[in-house]
Amino acid sequence: MALRTTDTLPDAPAAAPTEAPAPLVDRHGRVHTDLRISLTDRCNLRCTYCMPAEGLDWLPRDQALTDAELLRLARIAVHRLGIRTLRLTGGEPLLRRGLPDLVARLAALGPELSLTTNGIGLARRATELKQAGLHRVNVSLDTLRPERYAALTRRDRLADVLAGLAAAKDAGLAPVKVNAVPVRGVNEDELVDLVEFAVDGGYRMRFIESMPLDAQGAWDRAAMVTADEILAALATRWTLLPVGRHDNAPAEEWRLSGTDHVVGVIASVTRPFCGGCDRVRLTADGQLRNCLFATEESDLRALLRTGADDDRIERAWRACVSRKGPGHRIGDTDFVRPDRPMSAIGG
Repeated sequence: MALRTTDTLPDAPAAAPTEAPAPLVDRHGRVHTDLRISLTDRCNLRCTYCMPAEGLDWLPRDQALTDAELLRLARIAVHRLGIRTLRLTGGEPLLRRGLPDLVARLAALGPELSLTTNGIGLARRATELKQAGLHRVNVSLDTLRPERYAALTRRDRLADVLAGLAAAKDAGLAPVKVNAVPVRGVNEDELVDLVEFAVDGGYRMRFIESMPLDAQGAWDRAAMVTADEILAALATRWTLLPVGRHDNAPAEEWRLSGTDHVVGVIASVTRPFCGGCDRVRLTADGQLRNCLFATEESDLRALLRTGADDDRIERAWRACVSRKGPGHRIGDTDFVRPDRPMSAIGG
């Protein structure tokens, strides 16, 4: 079937329902209120733990959701399924054409709206994204050393990322969170430095255990710096006071004693938080995933392009979430990696 253009699908937000929608619940009783939307699988970095130096075969543009298609799904999610937060991811979401207008249309639906980015290009776009309705950003930054950044990402762009962080803070995209993935033998010696940088800059630091989602399939658990190791390294500099996890947020948090600064650790591998997971993911080509590590998807794009009404799409969405398993099972001997890498799923 030929691709429908943005002119053939209504993208104006419909009026919100007068009654609260039925919750989006899986068979384990978890209520899902957080939708991660991948805007593109393309990226302008080539991080060694994510993809090969030559990049990947990007999604053909006619297979990606149009703005109108994406907006229709977002409206169904918010108005019919009780989704309260939307996070825009990639690849690199700043590469999406017309992003400020898309952000404005998504913001008009009423959810909390955030974006995860590598920070390149953020310096020139932070203010317009804030004005469009974006609430906050997460910026990936694994090292503060220019030569190490260039080796890790295969691009010499650290100065652009630092400028993007400063611009996001100045624009009021608060709290500005800095995400780092420690990898043994690569950057685990910078944990304290990264926190000090965040404290000095007024950012919120979060460390994320590396996960088996690289395109090369080369993830090695022995190279993963664990949550316990991260906390032990930080404890050499600060006394860490446990704050815990807010609602169903993925990060456990600790306050640095004597300060108001909080550090988060997302320990997806060693301290899985699947029991409280409230997230569902939509890929750039319109596939719905009920788990980051799901091995099956529901094709919402096909429903859109074959004329399905909102009721049919809502039923498919609920059915997909209802099948969600109890956890990702990374530690099990029969764990199966998803076919897609992180860059194609969205964070």
